[in-house]
Amino acid sequence: MTIADRWLLPDGVEELLPEQAEQVEALRRKLLDLYHTWGYELVMPPLLEFTDSLLVGLGKDVDLQTFKVVDQLSGRTMGIRPDMTTQIARIDAHCLKRDGAVRLCYAGSVLHTRPKTLMASRSPIQLGAELYGDSSIDSDIEIISLMLETLRASGIANITLDLGHVSIYRALLAEAGLEEEAKQALFDALQRKSGTEINALIAAHVCQPQVASMMQALTQLNGGREVLSEAATVLAAAGEQVQLALAELGKVADSIAARMPDVNIYFDLSELRGYHYHTGLVFAALAPGLGQAVANGGRYDDVGKVFGRARPATGFSTDLKALLQLLPATAAQSHKAIAAPNSDDLALWQAIQQLRAQGERVLQTLSEQTAVAACDRQLVLEQGTWVVKPL
Repeated sequence: MTIADRWLLPDGVEELLPEQAEQVEALRRKLLDLYHTWGYELVMPPLLEFTDSLLVGLGKDVDLQTFKVVDQLSGRTMGIRPDMTTQIARIDAHCLKRDGAVRLCYAGSVLHTRPKTLMASRSPIQLGAELYGDSSIDSDIEIISLMLETLRASGIANITLDLGHVSIYRALLAEAGLEEEAKQALFDALQRKSGTEINALIAAHVCQPQVASMMQALTQLNGGREVLSEAATVLAAAGEQVQLALAELGKVADSIAARMPDVNIYFDLSELRGYHYHTGLVFAALAPGLGQAVANGGRYDDVGKVFGRARPATGFSTDLKALLQLLPATAAQSHKAIAAPNSDDLALWQAIQQLRAQGERVLQTLSEQTAVAACDRQLVLEQGTWVVKPL
C-alpha cells in the first residue's frame, strides 16, 4: 500500500468534516429535544451485542447486513448493530419492564455490510423513536406524526407519506395455501413489482380463482385516496383481517390529512418493506432529491416476545446523513470567534472563561502566533480590564 492509498475509506463509509459534523450534531440535538417534548426518553444501546439477541426476529436480510466478530472473552459471536430496533425492544422488555405505554428514542451509528441502495451509506447515523405497550391505531398515528414532524423540523418540504399494510398480503397468502417455495418466489416478484412474473406465479400455484384475482389486483392498488375505495370493491370477498387493515389505512390517512394537509399521501397495498418482522401498518416518508425513503417504519408487535414480554410496538427511524443531503449547505462559520492573546494573566483567563460560559467561541493564540484567521474580534487590555474589540 502506498502513502496515497492510506487515506482511502471503504466504499460507503464516510467521515464528516467540521461544517458537516456541526450540521449533523445541531440537527441531532434539535430532533432529540423535539422527541423530549413529545414524551420520548433517550436510550443509548451498545454498538455491538451477541448476535443471539441482536438479530433475533429481524429476518435473513438484517442478518446479511451485519458485520460479525468473535468475542475474545466468551468465544461467542457478536454483531456490530446494523439497526437499533431490536436493541430498543430489548431495553423495553428486559431492562425497563414497565407497564403501559413506553416512549423511547435513540441516535447512534450503525454499520451495514452492503448499502441498502446504490446511493445509501454503509455507516448511517440512525435516529428514531419507538412506542411500546399500546396496540391501538392511535399509536401508529402518533409515530407517523412524529416522523413527519422530524422532517419538518429538519427543514424538508414537499413530503410524501407512503402507506401500506402487510396484513393484507399475509391474509391473502394464507387463503391461497401456497407451498414455501412458491411463497418465496411470489414475495420476491412483489418486491420487484414484476407484474408479469406475479401473474404467472399466481396462475400456476393459486387454485381458488377469487383469491388469485385479489392477489393479482394488489400490484395495481397504489396511488391516492381513491385506492382505498377501489380496494374495498376489489377485496370485498377477503376476510376480516383485510377489511380491518383497510379501515386502519383510512383512519391514519384521515388523521394525517387533518393534522398536516401539506403532506401528500400515497397508498401501496403491495408494499412489503420489513415483511419478515412488521405485523401491521408500514410507512415511509419520501422527499425530492433523495433516491430512497428519507424515513420509514411500521408496527412490529412480535419482536418483544423473544425477550420475555410480547409488547405491542410501532416506530420509525431515519438517517441523519441522508437528512444532511437534503439540507442547504451552511456558510463557513469563520467570523464568530474571539481571539485572545497568549498570556498567563489570571484576569485574562477569567475573562475568557466568562465569555465561553456565555456561549462565545474564544481561541487563544499559541506560542508565536499573533492572529487567528477564524476570528473577527479580539480581547484587548484597556485600563486594566480585558474587553472585546473588533479585530
